[in-house]
Amino acid sequence: MTKRAKKRTKSQTKSPEFVVVAFAEDIQQAKDYESLLKSNDIPTIISERHKESTDTKGVAVMVPEDFLDEAHVVIESQDAYDDFYDLALEDERDDDFESDFFDEKF
Repeated sequence: MTKRAKKRTKSQTKSPEFVVVAFAEDIQQAKDYESLLKSNDIPTIISERHKESTDTKGVAVMVPEDFLDEAHVVIESQDAYDDFYDLALEDERDDDFESDFFDEKF
């Protein structure tokens, strides 16, 4: 008689270990990261830690270790996108100020 391999039950399956992918300044930014990552099919949890108990400030955004590299790419891409448009809007506001100044007739 041969032995059958044991079937894994839910209690025996290994749950993924979550690691920090980013620290958000506040809960709203953490939720923004969470929705961004989840829209890219990356499981995400938010871990609010007491600031006194850790040296880091903010809210931890965590993903399974297997998704860490992909999550970094998604967040960095979004940050670069945001920076680009912040810079573009800043330049646009500067251009409006200068054009108003030179358009006035004395």
